[in-house]
Amino acid sequence: MKRVTVRHILVTHSYEATDILRKLDAGDSFEQLAKDFSSCPSNTDGGMLGEFGKGQMVKEFEKAAFSLFPGMVSGVVRTQFGYHIIKREK
Repeated sequence: MKRVTVRHILVTHSYEATDILRKLDAGDSFEQLAKDFSSCPSNTDGGMLGEFGKGQMVKEFEKAAFSLFPGMVSGVVRTQFGYHIIKREK
């Protein structure tokens, strides 16, 4: 079974996620942005969710995470929890 390791940033509003993507494009650190802005408890660890396989996350999040190559960052991904930006580590 294929597995991925990801970090993410979770925010309530799409405009927040869009602003964070701009900061990433400007060279800001994903890990620091997660610490500063993410509402997920993983924020203390730079957004690290760790490794997971298919069927362990909500559909939209899983689809985005598995479509990324290591080192890539997603666009804005909407789920029932809010708006995510996902970074695949491996």
